[in-house]
Amino acid sequence: MPRCRAIVRRLRAAYPDARCALHHRNPLQLLVATILSAQCTDQRVNLVTPALFRHYRTAADFAAARPAELEAMIRSTGFFRNKARSIRKCCNSLVAKYGGKVPDKLDELIQLDGIGRKTANVVLGVAYGKAEGIVVDTHVSRLSRRMRLTRQTAPEKIEQALMRIVPRQDWIDFSHLLIWHGRKRCTARKPDCIQCEVADICPKVGVKS
Repeated sequence: MPRCRAIVRRLRAAYPDARCALHHRNPLQLLVATILSAQCTDQRVNLVTPALFRHYRTAADFAAARPAELEAMIRSTGFFRNKARSIRKCCNSLVAKYGGKVPDKLDELIQLDGIGRKTANVVLGVAYGKAEGIVVDTHVSRLSRRMRLTRQTAPEKIEQALMRIVPRQDWIDFSHLLIWHGRKRCTARKPDCIQCEVADICPKVGVKS
């Protein structure tokens, strides 16, 4: 789709430093940080993870973590009991199936406890540079519908629709670009359509969705 290519080109020029906002040093840290980011801001996650990653360094460490201790360390991210459970179960699977290493294949990642396509796509794209899908978070969902790149509402259907129109070489960057644009320009409550870099090719300029 020419319009989609133009959107990518313009946003890439506007946000040359667009990248994953979750701080991490390896695939395991990114995996854990992405689990914590559910219903939570990346900024909050980044406040929690330094101490967390100093305390738990390997998948085996997380798998063996005492629930109450892990919950206390991630409490401020919200839904901390469910997140702690997901982290422990996921890391148990990593230890049992992959020797503690985070796999770099989509079908293996999504079979881990508590890991869906969004988290798998984040890890594959950011940690391994593999474009196996498109990350669909709240920003990507909102902007892709606002720009009428899709009318789908379910994340997996949005992803499939975007994968058909976004060139594969742009799949990884596409999510980062829409996330940055959603935070800095095309906000949910008050989009800055006057200054928007893609206003002239956006069908819903000035219309909230």
